[in-house]
Amino acid sequence: MRAAVPSPAVPAGPDRGAADDLAADVRRDLSLTPKQLQSKYLYDELGSFLFEAICRLPWYRIARAEHALLSRHAASILSRLTDPIAMVELGCGSGEKLSILAENAVERGRLLRIQLIDISPAALESSARALGRFRHLSIVGHRATYEVGLQRAAAGRLEAGSMLALFLGSNIGNFDPPVAGQFLQSIRKTLRRGDALLLGVDLVKPEEDLILAYDDPLGVTAAFNKNLLVRINRDLGADFRLGAFKHAAVWNAEAHRVEMHLVSRRRQRVAIPGAAFSVEFGDGESIWTESSYKYEPDTILAMGRESGFDAPVQWIDLDAGFALTLFRV
Repeated sequence: MRAAVPSPAVPAGPDRGAADDLAADVRRDLSLTPKQLQSKYLYDELGSFLFEAICRLPWYRIARAEHALLSRHAASILSRLTDPIAMVELGCGSGEKLSILAENAVERGRLLRIQLIDISPAALESSARALGRFRHLSIVGHRATYEVGLQRAAAGRLEAGSMLALFLGSNIGNFDPPVAGQFLQSIRKTLRRGDALLLGVDLVKPEEDLILAYDDPLGVTAAFNKNLLVRINRDLGADFRLGAFKHAAVWNAEAHRVEMHLVSRRRQRVAIPGAAFSVEFGDGESIWTESSYKYEPDTILAMGRESGFDAPVQWIDLDAGFALTLFRV
């Protein structure tokens, strides 16, 4: 019998505030040089499903490597926490990775409460379904930014026990390094003695492997990237023509990041009525839609220590080039 799961906190109708934020961000970011769009807007309902498909591609090894490390070291991770455990996943996605830890905890009779944080209603619903197979498990969803969701989760925690914040999938790579450090510091300030942060990070690897992961031969990542234009057309009434842009992935070796771009195939002008704005593109001009920074293992440890965490334990998949690091408070 499936356990009763509280529904994620998702507005029932159109979110006018979210549309206003999208309009303001699109107007500002497409006025920059180079033109940009924020990667968080990639994850509408279709974008979330496309990203889950990307995670199953043979060239994108992050999800499989992280899944294997979590399965192998779940007991060790949980042994460092005291009951009742509050697991809080920032950017929950499909819920598959969190389910690995939840299953291990349930099998060992550990007391567990779960809080899911994501800006995507589809991700919250998918995670709630994945975790719904565990009976007598308290699951609460927050449609919110990472910082706001974590603050809500911390405010509602019990006095006893420990909290495990999970930031997986190498999502930390979407932040510029200084901002990543600031974000880890904000997590540290929210946690208290006995809590921990589990961080999944993709490592620097050969350029050929990185480009294949972000520009796959099946074109799934290209569809994921172009769906950002579909979203702006739908939500802001824009007239982006998908065929007038091509997906491109570039490895910036100096900055240690993969960049995703949408490159204009010709000179063109795009109207965006919902943002009271129009924008011109030159032939070959691009919109920078995402950065994915890659790290060295020692850099991850140093970043955690500089953010105020102690006693890190790190597990590495050398073949896939992926690290899972547990930081203690």
